[in-house]
Amino acid sequence: MAQLIHDVDPERVRANLAEVRDEIAAAARVGGRSPDAVEVLAAVKYVPLDDVGLLADGGIALVGENRAQDLVAKAERFGDRLTFDFIGHLQSRKVPQILPYVRWIHSVASDSAFAQLQRHGTPETEILIEVNIAGEEGKSGIVPADFPAFLERAPCRVVGLMTMPPLAAVADDSRRWFALLRELAERHGLTQLSMGTTQDFGVAVEEGATVVRIGQRLLR
Repeated sequence: MAQLIHDVDPERVRANLAEVRDEIAAAARVGGRSPDAVEVLAAVKYVPLDDVGLLADGGIALVGENRAQDLVAKAERFGDRLTFDFIGHLQSRKVPQILPYVRWIHSVASDSAFAQLQRHGTPETEILIEVNIAGEEGKSGIVPADFPAFLERAPCRVVGLMTMPPLAAVADDSRRWFALLRELAERHGLTQLSMGTTQDFGVAVEEGATVVRIGQRLLR
């Protein structure tokens, strides 16, 4: 299990963020896109509460948390300096807990979550649906064949899709899955694509990512 990162250095974060943005710009050019269309989300699962503000000092604007309890604690303390998204596995009973603190939930993938969103959401609530784009056994997300009917049942505004592709030896092996997610989003008029992490965000940007989720690459 990865350890908490206790030595967050704002200047190192700023330098790492600049490198990531340079790589995004290069990938966006390959994909014929503007790099301004891509947000960098810093995954802060392993950043202690007291250190989260150092990310803002290093130029980070958007962060994502995997755990509901940690998201609430971090957003209550630093919500005036950072925008928070929820990016972890979503337990439907946690929806009311995190809704007041997030811009988007990236990982909606069950009717029980929809029920909680119906009960506790507002007209301004926006979500992404998690798609198991490769149809992997036992993996979270809606399989593409079930997606149209699931989308129709959404009780709030769906702005886009999120996926984690199958584990790959090289980044380019994920390209086909990112392309399929983009095509699925385009068919349904969805504009946001949360895809790509530290190991493959360049390929994700080439294939249309609008949010890339970067963890230790920004922090080390």
